[in-house]
Amino acid sequence: MNHGATGTRAPTLLSIIELGGYPDFKSLYRRAGYEVESVASVRKALGLLKNLTPDVIVAEFNYQSDFRDRTSSLESLLAVVQRSAKTRVILFYEKEHEHQLVKLTSRFPIHASLPFPIDIAVLEQSLPRTAAD
Repeated sequence: MNHGATGTRAPTLLSIIELGGYPDFKSLYRRAGYEVESVASVRKALGLLKNLTPDVIVAEFNYQSDFRDRTSSLESLLAVVQRSAKTRVILFYEKEHEHQLVKLTSRFPIHASLPFPIDIAVLEQSLPRTAAD
């Protein structure tokens, strides 16, 4: 696991798969040169971020209409991540929630937003280049 050490470490990608329902892209991430950490909730990701500064985070934007002051649980994660200038965030989202996603992307830096179904070629192009390229 990458704990923010420098040197010849592989870049780290944190995959947060809460709802899923799409292919597992871990092999794609590894082919792109990333060491992959995977968790099943934003809460678990927040715990991991105490000791890990990933180069890339790939997460789902799951709009939650029952939140009064937020659009999703991702906002807590993004507030932590924005402190690290090196971490890039890629979000997967449902097209019908795009108008809610805009509220999030206007407040936090998002590297790429990809609608479902995920286009693998676009996902590959969205991954920041690694030293393994």
